[in-house]
Amino acid sequence: MEKKRMVVVTTDKDKRGVFFGELVRHDEKAKVAILKDAQMAVRWSLATKGVLGLASIGPQEGSRIFSIIPKITLDGVTCVMDTTKKAVEKWKMQPWA
Repeated sequence: MEKKRMVVVTTDKDKRGVFFGELVRHDEKAKVAILKDAQMAVRWSLATKGVLGLASIGPQEGSRIFSIIPKITLDGVTCVMDTTKKAVEKWKMQPWA
């Protein structure tokens, strides 16, 4: 059985989004990624320590994380970051202060 790849994805300056979910497909050349069970970081707190913190420790108290949606296709992908187990747990808590 193939292990799920849980990632944080950022999009370019025109789209300006930060997303989390299970990576279904990533086309680096086309700059497109498809995520399953996706969430968006609307805002993250100082305690999260930036975008890399979202992948490393997950969204901390005071962050605003949107509810899970079944699937999303992202265009203008600039970065795909693997997440830690700790980060996955925090994302799934869907913090919205």
